[in-house]
Amino acid sequence: MTTHTGAHPTRRLILQGAASVALIGLGNLAFAPAHAAANDKYPEEAFKLKNEADAIKALYGRAAEPSDKVKLDAPEIAENGGVVPMSVTTTLDKVTSISFFVAENPFALAASYKFPEGTIPAVANRLKMAKTSNVTAIVEADGKLYSATKEVKVTVGGCGG
Repeated sequence: MTTHTGAHPTRRLILQGAASVALIGLGNLAFAPAHAAANDKYPEEAFKLKNEADAIKALYGRAAEPSDKVKLDAPEIAENGGVVPMSVTTTLDKVTSISFFVAENPFALAASYKFPEGTIPAVANRLKMAKTSNVTAIVEADGKLYSATKEVKVTVGGCGG
């Protein structure tokens, strides 16, 4: 089977050329953001702690102050604790991380996100909740910690309940 008929290239030859150009182009991309994120140390100890205050201290080293600039959006009643939708947004500048803590879960730290400079500080997730509990979102911005807390009532448990 030939891939070239006279002076006119076939469709197969054009596709092979396009694929080659695309692969060469991928080799020139800078993978610095992925590399920088890979170098962040995983907060393993914070994820193992059962007490919310201990987990916050392990992750951040200090307590957060409540702020109306942190908006925690969560349902008042969650019919299924296995999938409770939550989101956090903030108007604060220089945000470097956002974390979710669920006080009554077997492990208090539910999720933690790091943000590179210039990223829009917003996170949405579905958390698993064992039972009715306070959910706290902590935003680290410009070296300070800010928080918002909301009680979520769970009717069917999600962490073994």
